[in-house]
Amino acid sequence: MQPQNLADVFGRIERRERLPSEPWLNLLPPPSPHQAAVVAFPAYVIVAADVDRRWLDSWLAGTDFAAPSGPPFVNALEERLRLEAGALDVLLLAPRQLGDPPIGLVALDGSDHPRVARAHRYRSDVRSWTAPYGVLVVGRGVGGRWEAAIEVHEAFRNRGHGRALAAAARHLVPEDRPLWAQIAPGNASSLRAFLAAGYVPVGSEILLAPPGHELPPEHVATPR
Repeated sequence: MQPQNLADVFGRIERRERLPSEPWLNLLPPPSPHQAAVVAFPAYVIVAADVDRRWLDSWLAGTDFAAPSGPPFVNALEERLRLEAGALDVLLLAPRQLGDPPIGLVALDGSDHPRVARAHRYRSDVRSWTAPYGVLVVGRGVGGRWEAAIEVHEAFRNRGHGRALAAAARHLVPEDRPLWAQIAPGNASSLRAFLAAGYVPVGSEILLAPPGHELPPEHVATPR
């Protein structure tokens, strides 16, 4: 049975369920009223956008798995929806870990830090912590999934602190669910840190948002 929305898709991935192989391209509702997404998993691609199937097929019928994430289609999606595409990110997933984080963290009350402020524009239920060498954020993002983001202060980089923050995030998921991370492939240091912390690649994702990527709080992606 085909998934009905992105929350369904991500839930199946979290439960390690196999996605349908036919058809390989699925059109789903957008993640929020002013967003769209192209999400790819092995042999299965989702376009989550406010477009009709005829238009989608006019661009992608007879193509392969890579075409929905390619510049020609993504540019067409931008023009049709008047949205701006972000980076092509690798999607990573890690099981939740029980117990306290293995490093000392202090909860942040406000959102003055740029990394935390950015998280509030894209996620709900945002929680953030700081360590002497960086910042860790966990929040509910696209399709209601729990997502982690980290930032290591420049003076402390290349010392394993990114791996420590990514590993600590697995202990801070509010629900008994796995934790997701989205990383641009070119950000090799962050990618290595999350892989070393036990996250595994499961797919890729392009998010489209209004120009400037400034989403008001009422349009932050929540479970559908």
